[in-house]
Amino acid sequence: MSVACCVPVVECVYCLGCVRWVWKKFLYTAGRESENWGLAIASEFEPVPRFCRYIMAVYEDDIRNPISTPPGGYGIDPDWVIVKKSHEDTQGKVTPYLIYVDHQNTDIVVAIRGLNMAKDSDFLVLLDDKLGQAEFDGGYVHNGLLKAAEWVWEAESQLLRELVERYPDYTLTFAGHSLGAGVVTLLTMLTVKNREKLGLLDRKRIRCFAIAPTRCVSLNLAVRYADIINSVVLQDDFLPRTTVALEHAFKSLLCFPCLMCIMCLKDTFTMEEKMLKDPRRLYAPGRLYHIIVRKPFSSANIKPIVRTAIPVDGRFEHIVLSCNMTSDHGILRILTESQRTIDLMLERHQSTDSMNIPEQQRMERWDSLAKEHMEEHKAALQRAVALDVPQAYSPSVYGTFRNIEEGPDFGKPGESSLTISQKRRESWDELAGRLFLDR
Repeated sequence: MSVACCVPVVECVYCLGCVRWVWKKFLYTAGRESENWGLAIASEFEPVPRFCRYIMAVYEDDIRNPISTPPGGYGIDPDWVIVKKSHEDTQGKVTPYLIYVDHQNTDIVVAIRGLNMAKDSDFLVLLDDKLGQAEFDGGYVHNGLLKAAEWVWEAESQLLRELVERYPDYTLTFAGHSLGAGVVTLLTMLTVKNREKLGLLDRKRIRCFAIAPTRCVSLNLAVRYADIINSVVLQDDFLPRTTVALEHAFKSLLCFPCLMCIMCLKDTFTMEEKMLKDPRRLYAPGRLYHIIVRKPFSSANIKPIVRTAIPVDGRFEHIVLSCNMTSDHGILRILTESQRTIDLMLERHQSTDSMNIPEQQRMERWDSLAKEHMEEHKAALQRAVALDVPQAYSPSVYGTFRNIEEGPDFGKPGESSLTISQKRRESWDELAGRLFLDR
């Protein structure tokens, strides 16, 4: 009798729990994850619309005679385009790309476009993402994107070396959208690991802008490379939040909303500690820039803001159920909103042209920004260690970052975090011993 009486109670508790989950999930908005982040300033966000235009220029068969240009054009001088590769040129190994020497902004740019729905080869690259299949620099990465990045590196590394040596004051920037964003992320990491092939290129001259990236690197790598890799996400964009294997996502296009709801349910009931301890779980890379253009539960645009941070926990972990979750992924939409954002930023600074800022003041602003970003990067690395993220490590107390490749026994994939922390303590003890004994 007592058991029979308890059955309705259990059912009621279960139903209330489900209703509570549905209520919380539909109240979850894109601004929640970045509400505690700092506001980006115009000088750091200014390049984003420009790189969006460069990426869109890759879609043109002939840049001199463009078919469909975005508002304001591509901002490209065709005479400065060094290389432009099509699907036929890349043999389907990677999406089309171009290499452009931007003399106006003293920049060497490698821009890679996103997925072409009509090309099977692009899907083969995207769907080759078995967890744990590809290890890189002490972490895990998307296997297909790594192969694509290696193909670009083998094809263009010699040319890039010639360009960086010919223009020693220029930066080397990798920019891509969607699938291309994942490729440029791993291409940037390959470049950093092989800087000697570019004439010992200074790490400070390398940077990456991943526009609406797929989740392509493990958490320790996402944080470690946050000083040079930047991810830009527009409001509700689903791809940087999608933890499901992309193979299943694209096989389920006819029932995409159902798949998203299932993934929402799975992520909601997965403990955050379990997410952080999974070394094979992939994340959006680097420093994150989150563009907020709408209020919750509203389709009307507001004055946009950009929040930025290097988060460790809460790094776009939950899908936002929104009618804009797919439209916010489009490169033209991102270009429009990022341009509107930067225009508003400059207007707030009572200027319509960033070059009107006095040179001395602009240099001081960049130095201050670089210092703030370095401190935030160190704090993120320390946070990753405190959360016991696999293969994470702290920055040196002497102000330099300890490279994982410095020791063959440091941070090997497959080792437990306890073993790694023990080896880290031993290395610090040895270092302290050498320093004090030498005196």
